[in-house]
Amino acid sequence: MVELKPDECRVLGVLIEKAQTVPGQYPITLNGLTAGCNQKNNRNPVVEWDEERVLDALDGLRNKKLASEVILTGSRVAKFKHNSREVLGVDTSQLVVLAELMLRGPQSLGELRQNASRMHPIESLESARGIVDSLMSPAPPQRESAMVKELPPPPGGRARVYVQLLCPDLHPVGAVSPHATERAAVEPAGGGLEARVAALEADVERLKQLIAALGPG
Repeated sequence: MVELKPDECRVLGVLIEKAQTVPGQYPITLNGLTAGCNQKNNRNPVVEWDEERVLDALDGLRNKKLASEVILTGSRVAKFKHNSREVLGVDTSQLVVLAELMLRGPQSLGELRQNASRMHPIESLESARGIVDSLMSPAPPQRESAMVKELPPPPGGRARVYVQLLCPDLHPVGAVSPHATERAAVEPAGGGLEARVAALEADVERLKQLIAALGPG
Protein backbone atom coordinates (compact mmCIF):
# COMPACT_ATOMS: atom_id res chain seq x y z
CA MET A 1 0.00 0.00 0.00
CA VAL A 2 1.12 3.57 -0.65
CA GLU A 3 2.56 5.22 2.45
CA LEU A 4 2.33 8.99 2.78
CA LYS A 5 4.05 11.58 4.92
CA PRO A 6 1.85 13.96 6.94
CA ASP A 7 2.42 16.92 4.62
CA GLU A 8 1.67 14.76 1.59
CA CYS A 9 -1.65 13.76 3.16
CA ARG A 10 -2.72 17.38 3.61
CA VAL A 11 -1.77 18.33 0.05
CA LEU A 12 -3.40 15.25 -1.47
CA GLY A 13 -6.56 15.84 0.54
CA VAL A 14 -6.74 19.42 -0.74
CA LEU A 15 -6.20 18.33 -4.35
CA ILE A 16 -9.07 15.85 -4.04
CA GLU A 17 -11.31 18.40 -2.32
CA LYS A 18 -10.76 21.16 -4.88
CA ALA A 19 -11.26 18.77 -7.80
CA GLN A 20 -14.70 17.96 -6.39
CA THR A 21 -15.87 21.32 -5.03
CA VAL A 22 -14.42 23.89 -7.47
CA PRO A 23 -13.84 22.00 -10.73
CA GLY A 24 -13.66 25.29 -12.66
CA GLN A 25 -10.44 26.14 -10.79
CA TYR A 26 -8.94 22.67 -11.16
CA PRO A 27 -6.18 21.69 -11.85
CA ILE A 28 -4.98 24.10 -9.19
CA THR A 29 -2.02 26.47 -9.00
CA LEU A 30 0.64 26.26 -6.30
CA ASN A 31 -0.74 29.47 -4.81
CA GLY A 32 -4.27 28.08 -4.72
CA LEU A 33 -3.07 24.80 -3.28
CA THR A 34 -1.19 26.60 -0.52
CA ALA A 35 -4.29 28.62 0.33
CA GLY A 36 -6.28 25.39 0.43
CA CYS A 37 -3.81 23.81 2.84
CA ASN A 38 -4.00 26.86 5.11
CA GLN A 39 -7.76 27.45 5.07
CA LYS A 40 -9.44 27.41 8.46
CA ASN A 41 -12.66 25.55 7.63
CA ASN A 42 -12.79 21.80 7.07
CA ARG A 43 -9.28 21.34 8.47
CA ASN A 44 -7.80 19.73 11.56
CA PRO A 45 -5.31 21.00 12.47
CA VAL A 46 -5.22 24.48 10.95
CA VAL A 47 -1.75 25.23 9.56
CA GLU A 48 0.24 28.12 8.11
CA TRP A 49 2.47 26.76 5.36
CA ASP A 50 4.49 28.56 2.72
CA GLU A 51 4.65 27.54 -0.92
CA GLU A 52 8.03 25.86 -0.49
CA ARG A 53 6.61 23.40 2.04
CA VAL A 54 3.65 22.64 -0.21
CA LEU A 55 5.97 22.16 -3.18
CA ASP A 56 8.09 19.70 -1.19
CA ALA A 57 4.96 17.66 -0.43
CA LEU A 58 3.95 17.83 -4.09
CA ASP A 59 7.34 16.46 -5.09
CA GLY A 60 6.75 13.51 -2.78
CA LEU A 61 3.30 12.89 -4.24
CA ARG A 62 4.65 13.09 -7.79
CA ASN A 63 7.33 10.53 -6.95
CA LYS A 64 4.53 8.24 -5.78
CA LYS A 65 2.51 8.93 -8.97
CA LEU A 66 -0.32 10.44 -6.88
CA ALA A 67 0.03 13.95 -8.33
CA SER A 68 1.25 15.46 -11.56
CA GLU A 69 2.01 18.88 -13.00
CA VAL A 70 0.08 20.09 -16.02
CA ILE A 71 0.56 23.05 -18.33
CA LEU A 72 -2.75 24.16 -19.79
CA THR A 73 -2.97 25.82 -23.19
CA GLY A 74 -2.81 29.58 -22.80
CA SER A 75 -1.63 29.41 -19.19
CA ARG A 76 1.82 30.50 -18.10
CA VAL A 77 1.41 29.07 -14.60
CA ALA A 78 1.95 25.43 -13.75
CA LYS A 79 -1.02 23.64 -12.20
CA PHE A 80 -1.36 20.39 -10.33
CA LYS A 81 -3.82 17.51 -10.21
CA HIS A 82 -4.13 14.22 -8.33
CA ASN A 83 -4.15 10.71 -9.77
CA SER A 84 -5.65 9.03 -6.71
CA ARG A 85 -8.36 6.99 -8.39
CA GLU A 86 -5.91 5.16 -10.62
CA VAL A 87 -3.08 4.73 -8.11
CA LEU A 88 -5.17 3.85 -5.07
CA GLY A 89 -7.83 1.89 -6.95
CA VAL A 90 -10.82 3.75 -5.50
CA ASP A 91 -14.01 5.29 -6.82
CA THR A 92 -15.25 8.82 -6.10
CA SER A 93 -17.23 7.92 -2.98
CA GLN A 94 -14.25 6.13 -1.47
CA LEU A 95 -11.97 8.95 -2.52
CA VAL A 96 -13.91 11.71 -0.75
CA VAL A 97 -14.11 9.68 2.45
CA LEU A 98 -10.34 9.21 2.39
CA ALA A 99 -9.89 12.93 1.77
CA GLU A 100 -12.04 13.80 4.77
CA LEU A 101 -10.02 11.50 7.00
CA MET A 102 -6.80 13.06 5.72
CA LEU A 103 -8.03 16.63 6.18
CA ARG A 104 -9.85 16.30 9.52
CA GLY A 105 -8.70 13.11 11.21
CA PRO A 106 -10.71 10.33 12.87
CA GLN A 107 -14.49 10.73 12.53
CA SER A 108 -17.67 8.86 13.29
CA LEU A 109 -19.79 7.44 10.53
CA GLY A 110 -22.27 10.31 10.80
CA GLU A 111 -19.52 12.91 10.59
CA LEU A 112 -17.98 11.21 7.58
CA ARG A 113 -21.28 11.11 5.76
CA GLN A 114 -22.00 14.78 6.43
CA ASN A 115 -18.52 16.10 5.76
CA ALA A 116 -17.76 14.02 2.67
CA SER A 117 -21.14 14.87 1.13
CA ARG A 118 -19.93 18.42 0.47
CA MET A 119 -17.66 16.86 -2.15
CA HIS A 120 -19.82 14.00 -3.43
CA PRO A 121 -23.33 12.97 -2.34
CA ILE A 122 -23.57 10.14 0.19
CA GLU A 123 -27.27 9.51 0.48
CA SER A 124 -27.55 7.69 3.80
CA LEU A 125 -25.70 6.31 6.77
CA GLU A 126 -26.09 2.88 5.21
CA SER A 127 -24.30 4.14 2.10
CA ALA A 128 -21.54 5.66 4.23
CA ARG A 129 -21.15 2.38 6.09
CA GLY A 130 -20.81 0.50 2.81
CA ILE A 131 -18.11 2.90 1.61
CA VAL A 132 -16.16 2.61 4.85
CA ASP A 133 -16.50 -1.19 4.86
CA SER A 134 -15.11 -1.31 1.32
CA LEU A 135 -12.09 0.76 2.37
CA MET A 136 -11.44 -1.58 5.28
CA SER A 137 -11.13 -4.52 2.86
CA PRO A 138 -8.27 -5.08 0.38
CA ALA A 139 -9.14 -4.93 -3.30
CA PRO A 140 -6.25 -6.29 -5.41
CA PRO A 141 -4.35 -5.45 -7.47
CA GLN A 142 -4.22 -1.76 -6.48
CA ARG A 143 -5.22 -2.23 -2.86
CA GLU A 144 -3.41 -5.08 -1.20
CA SER A 145 -4.29 -3.90 2.31
CA ALA A 146 -6.97 -1.87 4.05
CA MET A 147 -6.95 1.93 3.81
CA VAL A 148 -9.29 2.59 6.74
CA LYS A 149 -9.49 1.15 10.22
CA GLU A 150 -12.37 1.14 12.71
CA LEU A 151 -11.56 2.21 16.27
CA PRO A 152 -13.51 1.95 19.53
CA PRO A 153 -15.35 5.06 20.76
CA PRO A 154 -13.00 7.67 22.23
CA PRO A 155 -13.14 8.35 25.98
CA GLY A 156 -16.52 9.83 26.80
CA GLY A 157 -17.93 8.99 23.37
CA ARG A 158 -20.45 6.44 22.14
CA ALA A 159 -19.77 6.23 18.40
CA ARG A 160 -17.01 4.15 16.89
CA VAL A 161 -14.65 6.21 14.73
CA TYR A 162 -12.66 5.59 11.57
CA VAL A 163 -9.09 6.52 10.71
CA GLN A 164 -7.16 6.39 7.43
CA LEU A 165 -4.10 4.15 7.16
CA LEU A 166 -2.17 5.89 4.37
CA CYS A 167 -0.39 7.82 7.14
CA PRO A 168 -1.48 6.24 10.44
CA ASP A 169 0.32 8.81 12.62
CA LEU A 170 -1.22 11.82 10.86
CA HIS A 171 -3.76 12.54 13.62
CA PRO A 172 -3.68 11.39 17.24
CA VAL A 173 -6.40 8.81 17.75
CA GLY A 174 -7.88 10.93 20.55
CA ALA A 175 -8.20 13.98 18.29
CA VAL A 176 -11.82 13.28 17.36
CA SER A 177 -14.29 16.06 16.63
CA PRO A 178 -16.27 17.01 19.75
CA HIS A 179 -19.45 16.57 17.69
CA ALA A 180 -18.84 12.84 17.39
CA THR A 181 -20.29 12.12 20.82
CA GLU A 182 -23.32 14.31 20.12
CA ARG A 183 -24.17 12.38 16.96
CA ALA A 184 -23.58 8.99 18.47
CA ALA A 185 -26.96 8.79 20.14
CA VAL A 186 -28.88 9.21 16.88
CA GLU A 187 -26.46 7.63 14.45
CA PRO A 188 -27.55 3.98 14.83
CA ALA A 189 -31.12 4.93 13.93
CA GLY A 190 -30.00 5.06 10.30
CA GLY A 191 -31.54 8.35 9.20
CA GLY A 192 -34.41 10.54 10.36
CA LEU A 193 -33.78 14.09 11.54
CA GLU A 194 -29.99 13.65 11.77
CA ALA A 195 -29.78 12.50 8.18
CA ARG A 196 -31.92 15.39 6.92
CA VAL A 197 -29.89 17.95 8.86
CA ALA A 198 -26.63 16.45 7.56
CA ALA A 199 -27.89 16.61 3.99
CA LEU A 200 -28.97 20.24 4.39
CA GLU A 201 -25.61 21.20 5.89
CA ALA A 202 -23.82 19.48 3.03
CA ASP A 203 -25.97 21.38 0.51
CA VAL A 204 -25.13 24.69 2.20
CA GLU A 205 -21.44 23.86 2.11
CA ARG A 206 -21.60 23.05 -1.62
CA LEU A 207 -23.41 26.35 -2.28
CA LYS A 208 -20.71 28.23 -0.38
CA GLN A 209 -18.04 26.57 -2.50
CA LEU A 210 -19.88 27.47 -5.73
CA ILE A 211 -20.34 31.10 -4.65
CA ALA A 212 -16.66 31.36 -3.75
CA ALA A 213 -15.71 29.95 -7.15
CA LEU A 214 -17.77 32.63 -8.92
CA GLY A 215 -15.81 35.39 -7.21
CA PRO A 216 -16.92 39.01 -6.64
CA GLY A 217 -19.39 40.69 -8.92
